[in-house]
Amino acid sequence: MVWWYEALLIPGPLQTEAYARGLIGSHIPLLDEEIIDERVAARLERQEIHTRRPLVACSYVLYEAALRSPYVDKEQQLQLLEVGKRHNVSIQVLPFSQAMTAALHGAMALLETRDHERLAYTEAPSTSQLTADPQVVSAQTERLSMIRSMALDPEESARFIERMAEDL
Repeated sequence: MVWWYEALLIPGPLQTEAYARGLIGSHIPLLDEEIIDERVAARLERQEIHTRRPLVACSYVLYEAALRSPYVDKEQQLQLLEVGKRHNVSIQVLPFSQAMTAALHGAMALLETRDHERLAYTEAPSTSQLTADPQVVSAQTERLSMIRSMALDPEESARFIERMAEDL
C-alpha cells in the first residue's frame, strides 16, 4: 500500500512525460540531456506500480496548489483522471478552501510492505528521509489522516480536476 500526499508537485507515478521532463529539465544545477532522458525514463517506469501484479493499492492526495502549477497542462490533468479510474488507485484533491496548517508542511508518503511493515518518507529540496521509526510513522499517519479527511472524495476530486481541464 502507498499513501502519498503532495503539496506542490504531481507525484512521480502520476506524471506525464512532458511534466516530468519539465521538472527534471529545470533542475539546478542544470543537467545534460542524457541525464534528463535517463531520469525521465526511470520516473515513467515507476508508473508500473499501478498495473503490476499483485496489484498495489495507491492513495494520492494532491493539494490544489500542485494542480495549479505552471507545469500542469491539460494532458497532465487528463492523466490524473485516467489513472484515477483504476480500481486500485484513489486520487483526492485538497482544495485551498479546506486546507489546514498540516497540509502546508510539505510532501510525504507512507508505505506498507508485504510483511506489513510501515515506513514514512519525507523530502525537502536537499534532503529526504525514509524511516520505520514507529513515532515518526505514527505522527505522519495522523497528519495524513487529517489531510485525507479534509480532501474531496475521489468522485468530487475527479469533477474538480475535470473543471480545471475544461478551463485550459
